[in-house]
Amino acid sequence: MQRIREDLNKPQKSFVSIEEFCQYTGLKYEHIESYIIG
Repeated sequence: MQRIREDLNKPQKSFVSIEEFCQYTGLKYEHIESYIIG
């Protein structure tokens, strides 16, 4: 998460959105949605 923040020039304690995480990792939201929602 910290590497994503650094690459996106976000403050150290800021949140990384699901969209930012997916773009960074190359995952599709549809693939991780069930893990988030349950």
